Amino acid sequence: MKMLWAPWRIEYIKAPKIEGCILCDKPKEPDDVKNYILYRGKNNFVIMNLYPYNPGHLMVAPYRHLANIDNFADDELHEHFELVRRFVTISRETFNPGGFNMGINVGKIAGAGVDGHMHTHIVPRWQGDTNFMTTVGDMRVVSEGLAAVYQRLKEKL
Repeated sequence: MKMLWAPWRIEYIKAPKIEGCILCDKPKEPDDVKNYILYRGKNNFVIMNLYPYNPGHLMVAPYRHLANIDNFADDELHEHFELVRRFVTISRETFNPGGFNMGINVGKIAGAGVDGHMHTHIVPRWQGDTNFMTTVGDMRVVSEGLAAVYQRLKEKL
């Protein structure tokens, strides 16, 4: 039998479950590098997903705790999608993916991992990045570490 070792996952498994809203709390902390916050705008910020589907999995989120897209003020909404567009361009230049998945999950029933704080996912995709591991192994293999991806993206800013 072959084994796939993923020792970094133990940090997630053993970590205390966070109370509150991570998308409200992380921008209040001063260390953007530690928190993988790539960019701070006036109304929104860009943060890397700590448990990515693929290298370069980003989230664009408003600072305000907004549950739905219809709660955004016009300037918040405009900046939000300007950042989505900007970071798709930066990701394309940095990683040269074959495509992207971009999505918003509103509500737990729709798959929102951070329920109640709307955010947009940007996930670079490559040919063959979804393989048998996800299907038969109930496991995802992410090929590049967060710190390395963070540095690559910061260099493009």
